[in-house]
Amino acid sequence: MKALVAVEHSIIVAIWHMLTTRTPYHDLGGQYFAQLNPERTAQRAITQLNQLGYSVTLNPIEPAA
Repeated sequence: MKALVAVEHSIIVAIWHMLTTRTPYHDLGGQYFAQLNPERTAQRAITQLNQLGYSVTLNPIEPAA
């Protein structure tokens, strides 16, 4: 129930900001938070794979010429 109230509050705050500033809704996209901190996103993925029983080795991809 607390999570539901928190989501409702977030929606109400977003609507209030859109109405008071007269700006349309702009979706940030599914990758927004992953782009904020890529190192943290990679570490979270590695941790999840380790918990599933996988050994993870990272090899950087060389940029295309």
